[in-house]
Amino acid sequence: MSPTTCNPTGGTAVAAQSPTADAPEEIDRKHPVDETLPPFKMFTSGLQHVAAMYAGVVAPPMIVGPAVGLSAKDTAFLMGASLFTAGIATLLQTLGFWRVGARLPFVNGVSFAGVTPMVAIGRDRGYDGIAVIFGAIMVASVLGFLLTPYFSKLVRFFPPVVTGTVITLIGVSLLPVAFNWSQGGNPTADGYGSMKNIGMAALTFVIVLALRKLLRGFLQQIAILLGLVVGTVVAVPLGMTNLDAITDAGIVGFPTPFHFGSPQFEVAAIISMCIVMLVCMTESTADMLALGRIVDRPADERTIEGGLRADTLGSAVSPLFNGFMCSAFAQNIGLVAMTKVRSRFVVAAGGGILILLGLCPVAASVIALVPLPVLGGAGIVLFGSVAASGIQTLATAALEKGENALIVAAAVGIGLIPIAAPQFYHAFPEDLLVVLDSGISTGCIVAILLNLAFNHLGRKDGAQEEPPPEGTGAAVAEPAAAH
Repeated sequence: MSPTTCNPTGGTAVAAQSPTADAPEEIDRKHPVDETLPPFKMFTSGLQHVAAMYAGVVAPPMIVGPAVGLSAKDTAFLMGASLFTAGIATLLQTLGFWRVGARLPFVNGVSFAGVTPMVAIGRDRGYDGIAVIFGAIMVASVLGFLLTPYFSKLVRFFPPVVTGTVITLIGVSLLPVAFNWSQGGNPTADGYGSMKNIGMAALTFVIVLALRKLLRGFLQQIAILLGLVVGTVVAVPLGMTNLDAITDAGIVGFPTPFHFGSPQFEVAAIISMCIVMLVCMTESTADMLALGRIVDRPADERTIEGGLRADTLGSAVSPLFNGFMCSAFAQNIGLVAMTKVRSRFVVAAGGGILILLGLCPVAASVIALVPLPVLGGAGIVLFGSVAASGIQTLATAALEKGENALIVAAAVGIGLIPIAAPQFYHAFPEDLLVVLDSGISTGCIVAILLNLAFNHLGRKDGAQEEPPPEGTGAAVAEPAAAH
């Protein structure tokens, strides 16, 4: 670890000010985020990230395509385009250029936050519906890009009491996705929730844990990928894999620009997607702060600004290649936390794999062979790791001071509403559901507002700490005194 980085618990980072014999070596040593791995390790670790997020990327087009009236062939085209554009957005985040990109091991893909409004915009309108959706995404993304310098300044309102709460909610909010996969993924399908599906998920869950316990070194780091492979092999004789995906897929395919026609611009659709963009920016900010703590490189204002620029630029380019709005994938944060592989170039390799999958449908279909129950079993471990990281962050938030415990209690309670009672807001206007149906967004908003009310407004003791200087990556000293 370099002298200017912080310890994993968020404690004081002591800079090496006095010259020592070891100083040159320490200064020259790369941060783990900037290290490269041997090619084989780079590929397999990147492939593990792709396997963890594949279902999340293809699920939105699988929902939106039929809802707007597209054929199965056009829906498959949307899925390939989503993989391709997710790869572009991931490369923007990990490698970056100019002031674009967080340059962290940050995976981007199609945002679930936009599914409901996109279905409402394009329902039964076919190609015209898709064109209106793409037009609205482009406008919302450009506006979001222009907004990033101002939005990123909100980072000082994300102390450990807020970030820990949001990270915990990210993990808890993702767990129902893993539970749904474990049951089969489609509630209307035969066998959904059967002992066969749940048994396969449980077996994969045990396999992943056993591999993490028994393996060492690099093999331990790719335990998730190995668990998915073993689980899929076991599922083949049980008839749980669908080989039709390979036989029906083409070898080469390119997401032709504006395949569904030129983008169309409708005011109502643009307003709806602008709300989605604000939700995505809020969630991405929380994700970057979470990932920064996990990889021991705290995300400062400049990092968040670059990350949001990559989000919005990737989303603006995405419709050109028939993709949707892109944002951070929290499940991959769990993978980083679990494997301890912090290199952003590993995730960049995953972005390259995503682009290749988008250009080669038959290759994409190979990953699609993994049954959802197998993915669900591994997902429980992944998403639980995110929640555990949030709890670890909350341990540094001085919950015994002031009203911090109350902030966590209220934010977690509100954030759990969409998870524990999905129909709770059913009577609210549809536009509000974009925010209310996301426990991450509602919990984040409540935590920020309560932190402002209790720890900023009317503060008399003057103990409020300033955030660390931009670009230092240093942790805030004495977390017990933080908000």
